Amino acid sequence: MKKIELEIVALSHSITQTHSYAVVLGEINGLRRLPIVIGGFEAQAIAVALERMQPSRPLTHDLLKNFMNAFSVDLQEIVISDLQEGIFYSKLVCINEHDTIEIDSRTSDALALAVRFGCPVYTYDHILESAGILMEDSGTTKKKSTAPSAEPGSRDDLSGLSIEELNNLLNEVLDQEDYIRAIAIRDELNKRKK
Repeated sequence: MKKIELEIVALSHSITQTHSYAVVLGEINGLRRLPIVIGGFEAQAIAVALERMQPSRPLTHDLLKNFMNAFSVDLQEIVISDLQEGIFYSKLVCINEHDTIEIDSRTSDALALAVRFGCPVYTYDHILESAGILMEDSGTTKKKSTAPSAEPGSRDDLSGLSIEELNNLLNEVLDQEDYIRAIAIRDELNKRKK
């Protein structure tokens, strides 16, 4: 399977769900986005590394990086390798002078380490197809939807909308950078395709 390289394009707080964040990965040289819901601690760990902040004491991911460096282990790449029942599975591809080793990891932890090591993040096309969101050309602004407004956080409210209304609502919430809501809409659209 061909790997597709991703980059972190956004880290946003959920408007609809307290204590939830979304890290949004964008396809390099492409228009697909992969939003992944993560917890607050993981979001903080990613944000600290993205902003190149230096905490007075090492955070857990900094400790792991220091440990790996002390034993000459390098993080070569992250691969978001599977998606099962809405849960992303990732692997850390680590190398030393003798071996290449793949280690199972939560995706949020893998991303926090990828930012610290400056290594690439990959996934496969089937994961982007099933969980990704296709953005319009980045140079254009999407039109606001006239679709009925749904009650935030409720999944049942989406079932009464047509596919066209769901697509319009998806564009609207993406404009607002509400990636958590976008995930629910994407899931509803995917459910109807089956």
